[in-house]
Parts: sequence; C-alpha cells; structure tokens
Amino acid sequence: MNKKPMANPRDAYGETLAEIGGKYPNIVVLDADLSKSTKTVLFAKKYPERFFEMGIAEANMISTAAGLASCGKIAFASTFAVFATGRVYDQIRMDVAYSKTNVKIFATHGGISVGKDGASHQMIEDIALMRVLPNMTVITPSDAPQTRLLVELMAQTPGPMYARVGRANAPVIYSKDDLAGLRLGKGLVTRDGDDATIIACGTMVDQALDAYDKLKVDGINARIVDMHTIKPLDESLILDSAKKTNAILTVEEHSIIGGLGSAVAEVLAEHTCAVPFARIGVRDVFCESGEPDELLDKYQLSSPHIVTAVKRLVKH
Repeated sequence: MNKKPMANPRDAYGETLAEIGGKYPNIVVLDADLSKSTKTVLFAKKYPERFFEMGIAEANMISTAAGLASCGKIAFASTFAVFATGRVYDQIRMDVAYSKTNVKIFATHGGISVGKDGASHQMIEDIALMRVLPNMTVITPSDAPQTRLLVELMAQTPGPMYARVGRANAPVIYSKDDLAGLRLGKGLVTRDGDDATIIACGTMVDQALDAYDKLKVDGINARIVDMHTIKPLDESLILDSAKKTNAILTVEEHSIIGGLGSAVAEVLAEHTCAVPFARIGVRDVFCESGEPDELLDKYQLSSPHIVTAVKRLVKH
C-alpha cells in the first residue's frame, strides 16, 4: 500500500499568513516567544513591521491583540495550545469574546500527540474552554491543505476565533478540489456509508479514514464526517447522519468532556434522536509522556479502537 504524503499543518499556517499578508494589509501577527515553532516567523520575515514578539507574556499578547483589533486590525495570536487557552483564559473571556474583537487565536501543539513533553504540554481541554465562550468560533483543521483554506476564511470572517492543530507532520487528506466550497460551520462528508457515522475532527480524521478502510473489509460501510468547525456546529449534518446511518461515533484528540463528543451528544439529545452513540477521546485522565503513536494507542484513540467501537455500535 502506498504511503500517504505528509505535510505539517503548522507550516501551512505560517506559509498562509505570509501569503495573504499582502492581500490583507490590516493583518497583524503576535507570538509569545515560540514563532519558530508556530511558524509565524515566516510572516515576521516578510512583514516585520506587522509582527509583534511579545515574549513569554501570553496574557499581554491576547490583550494587545484585542487592542490592535479594536483599531481595525485582523489580529492573529499564536502559541502552544496549553498556553493559548489555559494560561490566558480571563484575557480571552473579557478582551476577545465579551468584547467581540477580531482576534484569531491560532494554537499549535494541541492534544496528546505532542508526545514526550508530557501532561504539562498535552492540552486536552482547550476545545471545551473555547466552546463555552459566547461569540467564539472554534476550528480544528485536519490536514495542511484544509489548514490553508481555513486560515484565509478566518481572516475573511469577522469575530473572535480559536483554531488548534497538532505538532507533528500529518497525512495529506484533501486535494484542492476536495475542499471546493469549504465553509466555516459546515462539516465535510469525506466518505459516505449507511451502516454508521464516524464524526471526527483534527488529527483524528486520518485515523477515522484508516478505520473506514478496515471496516470496509469486514463489510461495514461507514460515513466519515470531518467536523472541522466545532462551533458553530453543523447540526443538520449530524441529524442527517443519525437518520441515514442509525449510529454515531465521535472521535477527537481531546477530553471526551466538553469537546466534539459532548457537542454532538447535546444535539442528539435536544432533538430526541435516540440512536446508538459513543465517544472516543481522552477519558478524564492526564496522559503520560511517550511517542505520539504509542499514546494514541494507549489511550484508545487509534484506528483499531475506532473499528472496535463502530462494530459494537452496529451490533447494538
């Protein structure tokens, strides 16, 4: 079997910022001493007068971004996910979400696939923290090509936004044609089927697609939904999937509490849509240090665990 081409969504983020900087002269970029890792250094080299290195002062970065946005700028602020949300929650809540400022918080190094950095850097609560904030759009790109388009959509769309990607290179899932018509708030059906639906986001979309191939061998035809926007959530696609496939599994590299799984469960419950349902994610624990693939397997996020969960739902 041919290996999938790989690309890093972080590179796609930095390269896209540098590319659209000329198209949107009011874009400014802020970072907190991690621009080489978040790849905002690419924008800094091209537009040094519009780049602000804030040092290890993330709260100051968010408030400064909000101030710049209040003066008509499109402010992108970046650091690792663990610092971009948990360390600066009050500033995001008041200066960005409450004030409805045009700040785009783009976090890298999300989830447990950060790996050897361990629990202190494995951010598994960020989607929940951002999803609960009024006015906040929450985005989880799944590969580099999708990241490129979502970054430009973020620049084009007014209002507070949070996006997160992982650390490592990721398989390229989409071609440019696959992403024609990509919109915030509208999920993508990447594979269609009628036996069950796997709704995944971010790095887990590739795991879901791998599970799709394995399930197909066993005669199970699953629908795969890439829910790249967690908020606003594509409720109509969730309900359509429940009706057509009669079983839903959510998959996320995040705590099962408050993230994609919780959001989908809320939709099903509120619409009295009683179908077999399960969630795959980190199950209310802090994770240990290790290699990314080993951690995904240990905490039951890898494709074999998705296959097992789908078979259980179908049998039910």
